[in-house]
Amino acid sequence: MSLVEVTDLTVEFGSLRAVDGLSFRLEQGAALALVGESGSGKSTVAGALLGLHRGTGARVGGSVHVAGTDVQQAPDTELRRLRGARAAMVFQDPLSSLDPYYAIGDQIAEVYRVHTRASRRAARARAVEVLEKVGIPDARRRSRSRPHEFSGGMRQRALIAMALACRPDLLIADEPTTALDVTVQAQILDLLHTLRDETGMGLLLVTHDVGVAAESVDEVLVMRHGRTVEHGPVGTVLAAPAHTYTRELLDAVPRVDAQRAPSETSDEVVLEATGLRREFGRGKRAFAAVDDVSLTVRRGETLGVVGESGSGKTTLGRMLVGLLEPTAGEIHHAGRPRTGVNPAVQMVFQDPVSSLNPRRSVGESIADPLRARGDREEERIRGRVVELLERVGLEAAHYDRYPHEFSGGQRQRVGIARALAADPRVIVCDEPVSALDVTTQAQVVELLGELQRELGLALVFIAHDLAVVRQVSDRVAVMRRGRVVEYGPADAVYDAPREPYTKQLLAAVPALDPQLAAKRRAARREPAAA
Repeated sequence: MSLVEVTDLTVEFGSLRAVDGLSFRLEQGAALALVGESGSGKSTVAGALLGLHRGTGARVGGSVHVAGTDVQQAPDTELRRLRGARAAMVFQDPLSSLDPYYAIGDQIAEVYRVHTRASRRAARARAVEVLEKVGIPDARRRSRSRPHEFSGGMRQRALIAMALACRPDLLIADEPTTALDVTVQAQILDLLHTLRDETGMGLLLVTHDVGVAAESVDEVLVMRHGRTVEHGPVGTVLAAPAHTYTRELLDAVPRVDAQRAPSETSDEVVLEATGLRREFGRGKRAFAAVDDVSLTVRRGETLGVVGESGSGKTTLGRMLVGLLEPTAGEIHHAGRPRTGVNPAVQMVFQDPVSSLNPRRSVGESIADPLRARGDREEERIRGRVVELLERVGLEAAHYDRYPHEFSGGQRQRVGIARALAADPRVIVCDEPVSALDVTTQAQVVELLGELQRELGLALVFIAHDLAVVRQVSDRVAVMRRGRVVEYGPADAVYDAPREPYTKQLLAAVPALDPQLAAKRRAARREPAAA
């Protein structure tokens, strides 16, 4: 019998059919990726494998068998035994999945004790063992740390360790690398591959990133509107997709080797930073998040800023806008020293949900910059906001809607409209597409390019995704530990990088060719084995 056997699965929430007649199998030790855009039903399927829709009001039809358990018919006690013991799930956001008040090791030990009735001592030992297995250094000491003391990548490793505690037959990973930079993403994908080899567990990977699927699985099932549009070996599906939708997904994936047509730039410098430094903390605990960074941005061009989490990218962006004051150094806007926040330099944030007031309509949020500069004529303000909404691909009727009524891509368009309301010359984009699926990502990037060409905007594009930065940038600054380690034209930085760190970042970008992905994975293992 297959490890997972799903037949004609349907899941309905009210009048919405989120999953519609889905069938697939997963054998012991094999790996399958569910791939598709947001709203395609991927995560709903993952939840159905563990019976997570039970008691929610969702209507689930068809049959689901996991590790010998009939998930639809099993009593609650049997489902609880299945979850964690035979099948375990790793969620997208580790911070919300871990209890902030308890040590990581205690949380893993508790899961182990619930399913095995082991002693506290044995459970603690198992927690340390699995933390070591997922690559947490000094695991015994770090097991006493709380989630906020771990980096994003380490928290994801801790969640994987928790899932492994009871030696499950199936690991379900729901977007496990979405918010991680490329090197940490590569480490997590390598870890999942190694664990499969060592334990023989099956892997169901849920992802909107086709490159992540290519790195990790044997088969791909492409979903759209709750249905299967294509299913087959990963190499076949990615090399010769049979369905138009699959081809569209692949076409939307940014390529790290694709050169960009140069922008229509001028020699006019609209933003200049010299010797920027920003320290946090005091005394012996003080550290420099940004250290001696100098750069220029010209009218009409895009400067890409790349680097891992903690490299100082966001701190730099906030100083350029005026949200943070530098400890040292100077910033000039259009040749004049910057003082405070200048409307000519605006920001588009990574998370549009937290940057929009949930109690105000999006139209009112977009209108704020207009009112801030003294406009009091409400009819004129509303007309300008409607114009901006339509310019970014939304509708006039959206003025009175609230942020929760929009998709992630639509909320990011609202953020762009709000930035445009101040008639800026420069927009600093801080990870503007990191949480979006590839097709939505491509739409937002295209929109930014159109606005740049029409309005002569300069963009500072901050991201950890090197492929996206290559797609949009004229010049690139590579940051590491607060400093710029490589700086120059995008084609030169990507095609002939000088710095080993830049080469390391480029080597970690997911490859759409599974054979190339395997070679890169082997190459990454060599230094560790040496």
